[in-house]
Amino acid sequence: MPGAPIVDLRSDTVTRPTPGMREAIARAEVGDDVFGDDPTVQALERRVAALAGKPSALFVPSGTMGNQLAVNVLARPGEEVLLEAESHIFLYEQGGVAANSGAMVKMVRGERGVVSPATLIEALEEDPEDEHVARPALLCFENTHNRYGGAIVPLERLIAAVSTARPRGLAAHLDGARLWNASVATGIPIREWAAPFDTVMMCFSKGLGAPIGSILVGAEPVVRRARRVRKRWGGGMRQVGILAAACLYALDHHVERLAEDHRRARALAAGLRRLPGLRVVEPDTNIVLVDLEDPALERGAVVAALEARGTRLIGFGVQRVRAITHLDVDDAGIETAIDAFRAVVAELAGAGARHS
Repeated sequence: MPGAPIVDLRSDTVTRPTPGMREAIARAEVGDDVFGDDPTVQALERRVAALAGKPSALFVPSGTMGNQLAVNVLARPGEEVLLEAESHIFLYEQGGVAANSGAMVKMVRGERGVVSPATLIEALEEDPEDEHVARPALLCFENTHNRYGGAIVPLERLIAAVSTARPRGLAAHLDGARLWNASVATGIPIREWAAPFDTVMMCFSKGLGAPIGSILVGAEPVVRRARRVRKRWGGGMRQVGILAAACLYALDHHVERLAEDHRRARALAAGLRRLPGLRVVEPDTNIVLVDLEDPALERGAVVAALEARGTRLIGFGVQRVRAITHLDVDDAGIETAIDAFRAVVAELAGAGARHS
């Protein structure tokens, strides 16, 4: 309907700063962070380091940079980085492990983001002292897991995997872009999720609704090296306290409300599950995956038809679409999205039936 508000479920990265966040940005005390004297950045780094139970933290422009910095400081060129086969670092960071750090990826298959100790032992069966093979250096996990629909990788499974890798000489990194969601959904503090890992990256620009920014936490020497590489990669920022202020505001106001996004994701899934031709994965957090099982529901046509009805989402596989709930989508927006899906399914599946 012309003039109707758009329900944008493409990602939780599309959120816009709230009035309170904009006010915090306007009032931010700033300095030159490359010189190390932006007080608001320093406050953010201290606060998140404490939340994660790590000695140090580094504010970075994006989650991808945070992940790639961790790889760079924990693995040397020619060494091996073990990645779960559906992980963001492997699929969506432009081969950065090789391009940025000269390291080699070894894919390991998991189950909803979980890699079992037995699978890791098999992947690490080569003798690391054999001069013919790459030395395994780093194990990476992701939580929540994007490709598995915001699945929460259980803490005990992460601990078991990391405990298997440690005696074999591997460091461990957690891509915690949506770790805030896992923490709110389970009640397990960030500190406990972070404890098994050398480094953890977390985003402010997804569910927490900040316009820009992620953070890398870890031991002080590791973070100091990451800070140096960040400068080399062009990530040194000047009066970036205006962005750090938005992130601090998000920590104060937008963490606990993630439970609302999870509730709305479940409501969206329940509404879509009632429609014919769709199979909907029950969400753990704020990501809803919808499989288009009716052949008449071709992915591109579905996405375009929903867009025409004011609902945006993205293709996420040959016959799969993804919707992510966030602070800019309220209960009415969820109902609007369900109604749009109902109309599109009726239109496309009905047309398919008439032509069969």
